[in-house]
Amino acid sequence: MNLEMWLTLAILAVTIFLFITEWIRVDVVALGVVVALMATGILTTTEALSGFSNPAVLTIAALFVVGGGVLQTGLAGTIGRQILKIAGQNPARLMVVVMLSVALLSGFMSDTGTVAVLLPAIISLSQTLKMNPSRLLIPLSYGALLGGATTLIGTTPNIIASDLLGEAGFEPFRFFDFSPIGLALLVVGIGYMLLVGHRMLPDRQTGHTIQKVATPEELVDLYRLPEDLYRLRVRRYSNVKGRSLSDLALTNNYGITVIDIYRKPEHPPVSKPLTSEQTLFQDDVLVIKGEPEAVARAAAELNLGVQPASEADEASLINLEVGIAEILIPPRSSLLGKTIVEARFGSTYRLTVLDVRGPSTSERLDMRNTPLRFGDILLVQGPWENILALRSMRRDFVVMGEPEGLVAAPMRRRAPYALLILAGLLMLLIGEVFPVAAASMIAALLMILTGCLTIDDAYNAIDWKSVVLIAGMLPMSLALESVGLVDAAASGLTQEIGDLGPTAVLAILFLVTSVLTQVLSNTATTVLLAPIAFATAGNLGVQPQALVMGIAIAASMGFASPVASPTNTLVLGAGNYRFGDFLKIDSPLILLMLLISVLVLPILFPF
Repeated sequence: MNLEMWLTLAILAVTIFLFITEWIRVDVVALGVVVALMATGILTTTEALSGFSNPAVLTIAALFVVGGGVLQTGLAGTIGRQILKIAGQNPARLMVVVMLSVALLSGFMSDTGTVAVLLPAIISLSQTLKMNPSRLLIPLSYGALLGGATTLIGTTPNIIASDLLGEAGFEPFRFFDFSPIGLALLVVGIGYMLLVGHRMLPDRQTGHTIQKVATPEELVDLYRLPEDLYRLRVRRYSNVKGRSLSDLALTNNYGITVIDIYRKPEHPPVSKPLTSEQTLFQDDVLVIKGEPEAVARAAAELNLGVQPASEADEASLINLEVGIAEILIPPRSSLLGKTIVEARFGSTYRLTVLDVRGPSTSERLDMRNTPLRFGDILLVQGPWENILALRSMRRDFVVMGEPEGLVAAPMRRRAPYALLILAGLLMLLIGEVFPVAAASMIAALLMILTGCLTIDDAYNAIDWKSVVLIAGMLPMSLALESVGLVDAAASGLTQEIGDLGPTAVLAILFLVTSVLTQVLSNTATTVLLAPIAFATAGNLGVQPQALVMGIAIAASMGFASPVASPTNTLVLGAGNYRFGDFLKIDSPLILLMLLISVLVLPILFPF
């Protein structure tokens, strides 16, 4: 062990520690890795920054745009609803159809996006059958994870593994190379849930009526928004003239939320969306939401005229430009412990919080004084583009409800274009007409040029945190190789279990990967362990494909906890699950996945 080895190990140890604790955002940690590798001289500047030009990074960014077009045009929701029509009324058949449906979609788009698309439909079906959603939502999440392992573009680890294989001088994985093992795992996973796993699924009532909502229109009725809408008119002698909304602090002082402002044309136009700096003028009419007592008190103290809301005011809640949606606070959100006011939600996210409800209850929380907790549901109102932008902030928010409700009618008319582009992408990949990166970027560009999403929507569709994470961690893989740590780890692994043969090595690598992916991201796990698979294969004198694919597949098996995968987080509150529910079901399932992989991969890719 020389100094470079110790420095690289220290950087790696700190990185893993920060990934697990999440004291610092994972993308910031990844950037720190790049800087540390440059500063210590372990890698040159060009080597340390090479991840940002890596084809795998560009492929993943482009596929985010393609997935954004599929979601925003409503194509994904249409496909999902058509698939679920065949589910019928039998609970066992419903579970199988749910897992197959989500697996089919997640093989070609983001598994998180797929679960978000199907979640409202699954909850609605469970209500129709008078069964608790907890019987279906873990199968929904697991089906998405298993489905992502069936194609090259189904999940990030598959793309990274294929790219690393090409960089090592081997033929990269093709589009359907993952399909035989992926389909085998999917069949076994469905069979396990049908025969064994369903017995461990909790039959737990959610006690939470909000998450049953499928559309924004239904949210209006559920939250009784029309009953709480009023108009406040700025009178001639009112003391609010010339003051800004932030100065008035209506939410903080009265619990009142300003939704819109009507203004005479002789005054400066009202900014859209509303900002806290908006100044009020005489005869402005504020459309507000609040309790009657609070509205009356604000009107009296600020000398404002109170008027009943009109149908036009109700219509201003949802139209082609603005709307409402529910968002869930996940377990590692940076908003935990903060009130809406402390989080400066309106100015930060350009959205208005209309209501806050507690987890697993229908209790209404005081927005001004109650700190946010894991599982709280926020009803937000504002421009659709700002609501959709929250999808890229998966650590802080999970957007609930029917995604098609977030799509304006003109966007829905672009769904046929999105379908043709998606089909074209698949044909290019299957026929190997272009490399994966080139085909993905062509499809992403066509999504923008055909109007399936705007360039701003395309930027919002990209999960930049994931992109930076991958780009920052790829140089760590290069550093581990360049200082000799990969060879050292491979040599140790070969000496310890090499005599048992490559199948035993595959089993150990699969097990280690599946454990690490429960606490690290599947991306980081793949980047760190794939080079060890290559080196170990070289030491054993065997082909590396089976070992590399085993790591990619194991990295996608984030079943064990609600934070191991965004799909698990998404269904956690909707199914009223507990942490132990995932672990109890996962342990036997991981062992089954290990067994199938060890049996099938050496047949598909002989050593």
